[in-house]
Amino acid sequence: MIDFEGKQRVVIQNVSPEIGCGQYLIKSALGQKVKVAADVFADGHDVVKAIVLYRPKGAETWQEVPMVFLLNDHWEASFMPESPGQYEFTVRGWIDHFGTWQYSLKKKFEADQDISSEIMIGVQLLEDSAGQASSEAAPKLAAWAAELKALHGPAAVQLGLSPEVTKFMYEHGERSNATTYQKIIRVDVERKKAQFSTWYEFFPRSAAQEPGKHGTFQDCERLLPRVADMGFDVLYFPPVHPIGRNHRKGLNNAVNANPGDPGSPWAIGAEEGGHKSIHPELGTVEDFRSLVQKAKELNIEIAMDLALQCAPDHPYVKEHPQWFKWRPDGTVQYAENPPKKYQDILPINFENEDWENLWQELKSIVDYWVAQGVTIFRVDNPHTKPFPFWEWLIRETRKEHPELIFLAEAFTRPRIMEQLGKIGFNQSYTYFTWRETQEEFKEYLTELTKTDRQYYYRPNFWPNTPDILPPHLVQGGEPAFIQRLLLAATLSSNYGLYGPVYEFGINEPVPGKEEYLDSEKYEVKHWDWNRETRVGEFIKLINTIRHENPALQETNNIILGEADNPQMLCYGKTTDDFSNQLLMVVNLDYRHPQKSMVKVPLKKLGIPEDKPYWVHDLISGAKYQWQGEWNFVELNPHLFPGHVFRVEYHPNRPGRKQPQDNQINSF
Repeated sequence: MIDFEGKQRVVIQNVSPEIGCGQYLIKSALGQKVKVAADVFADGHDVVKAIVLYRPKGAETWQEVPMVFLLNDHWEASFMPESPGQYEFTVRGWIDHFGTWQYSLKKKFEADQDISSEIMIGVQLLEDSAGQASSEAAPKLAAWAAELKALHGPAAVQLGLSPEVTKFMYEHGERSNATTYQKIIRVDVERKKAQFSTWYEFFPRSAAQEPGKHGTFQDCERLLPRVADMGFDVLYFPPVHPIGRNHRKGLNNAVNANPGDPGSPWAIGAEEGGHKSIHPELGTVEDFRSLVQKAKELNIEIAMDLALQCAPDHPYVKEHPQWFKWRPDGTVQYAENPPKKYQDILPINFENEDWENLWQELKSIVDYWVAQGVTIFRVDNPHTKPFPFWEWLIRETRKEHPELIFLAEAFTRPRIMEQLGKIGFNQSYTYFTWRETQEEFKEYLTELTKTDRQYYYRPNFWPNTPDILPPHLVQGGEPAFIQRLLLAATLSSNYGLYGPVYEFGINEPVPGKEEYLDSEKYEVKHWDWNRETRVGEFIKLINTIRHENPALQETNNIILGEADNPQMLCYGKTTDDFSNQLLMVVNLDYRHPQKSMVKVPLKKLGIPEDKPYWVHDLISGAKYQWQGEWNFVELNPHLFPGHVFRVEYHPNRPGRKQPQDNQINSF
């Protein structure tokens, strides 16, 4: 017995995107096209056609979009999901007998050969299609068959090759021997905030107006207009739960706390409660709900920290001792990352025999905070918990609440970070914080946006965190703070800052470490929240530019340009329809002015190479006329270390004389 469909001649291979042989969902967001590629071919020289079939998961009817042939049997197409939720797609290809006939007819006619036989073949193809078409299409196909049968020479060729006949036969022609790709690939279409978000982090306990007082959620409400005015739409809080007293850390991570030391918020749990409780000094659950509602009124979502670990005096330790590791001497195992020791934190033992009850209890933590209005979770150290747990937790919670967003805080080995993205984390921290040179940025951005990682790993760039004060912020001062802000906000559509230390330029490290001296992790701070700084003003400006320019609201659309000075980074972004085109040039040297010729990727930006075009600097407001790929740039980091140019091409605008190189765009 022959186990082949003998009439299916088309082969479909290398379908993309497809992750883990279809095991994992492709990430997309509302308003973002899903771009599909495949190799589709057949034996011989017959014309092949290919389509992408797509539908919302659970729908009975497929929608289709024609694929476009590029070269070497490679085809591409894209479709735009209309609503959030899961979609699925596949690829179908078939021999286009009518298209093959059209090709042969045209070649023979142009060679002045007899086409009478070809015309009869075309008539037969039209008649066969009429016999199988719907009652609405069949009469038109039959009429064309009769008309073609009566025509000769150029008139027959004109009818057979006409766009109307071609379109109709594409829609109603023979496809019974089509090949369909053997897999249906799933796409997770999320709300837009998964793709475009602007995060701000501060400690609620440091929100009080008066020195020496512990902040409250009511104090946080007072700060919401400031956060909104700076242009942030996600406000992330470190843990807001009771803090353990047993083995509490002191100031600057001292092993022993002094009386009055507040401890680290990540040491969760005390006699007042655990992960479903609020630190008494912050307020009540009602206060928290009020804060969430007031934030939403300002288009801000509160992001909670999901840190699945416990202080030694967390209720779980007494109620569920089987969920933790116990040493032979009867003491419980605390967290370690040699040489670091975290005596105030106990890791959860996920390999215990009661793991199913453990999973359900941890899920109930997420369910509880979702009930309080939380839709975004920043997950602390997810790489230290099992992948199957996260895959289950994210899947189950998003079944009921598909709007949920989980950000993976994992600075670890690349394969682990990738796996977290594959199993469902909507956004991920990255190595951006440690990339500094032109070569490093190009390599990393290519890895994030031009490989398969673009389909499952959605980066979120942070210049700093409470745990990380990188050397360039220590050494570079204000120019470095502005430079890293600009890079994070324009390279990635998701980015965040830990403030107000960022806008205040605080950068004193623990000697020899990438950590803040007098870290807010271990003490309550008092900030002058009304203080204005140059960095703060640029944060407002850059966030405004991000919201006004759709090209900055995606990450994978980045186009890497060239600069002949390695201290300069040049890159562009554009919308699919070229309605918004941006070019960024950043001086990576935060100490000295730098000059460079930069190569503008005109073709990829949709700009003719032989026509003048304008670049409008959205930072300074200046406009310059350029022409050709290579143009001169000079940047002084002590004024502003970069440009955000909106490229404007007006085909009908009269040209103006281009300034000399040293006049073009330096300031």
